[in-house]
Amino acid sequence: MNKVFDIGKFDLDVTLRDAALDPNCRPTKRMLANASIGVEPFDAYYSARELYETLQGVFQGLPNAKARLTQILSCHCDDYQRCLYYALAGRGVVQMLDDLEWLFELLGPRCQMSGHILRSGQHPAPMVNPYVSSEPDGPVPARNADFTEGPSWYLDPGLGGMIEE
Repeated sequence: MNKVFDIGKFDLDVTLRDAALDPNCRPTKRMLANASIGVEPFDAYYSARELYETLQGVFQGLPNAKARLTQILSCHCDDYQRCLYYALAGRGVVQMLDDLEWLFELLGPRCQMSGHILRSGQHPAPMVNPYVSSEPDGPVPARNADFTEGPSWYLDPGLGGMIEE
């Protein structure tokens, strides 16, 4: 006998909620997971990936990477990417990149599931966008790409640097 059970709508944020509460996750990873709850799946994934690739470019000294970072941080759209960046700023470039890679690896399957659900004609559980405006809430950094990276970019213990008090 085959039974069909109505299990309701799929919650796309379930993995983010789990990660946000996981005591084994580094606090910065929990912050990133919390910041991503409710953000549209494709926007969250591509925003996190773009920020990761940009920070990696700055770290590697790629041309125009600093200009791209200043463009991201001074963009007049919602504050999601700025939130991700400032949750990690000053933690050391190795940890910043590791945490962002962890996030977009968590967001990738969420994005794929969203696509599967939408293509099937269904809708996921309602998500409440945490951003009440599509514009920045307050001042944004200036678009000056001629900035100097601080100690977290070169004294990072993950790179063998020593951070002294």
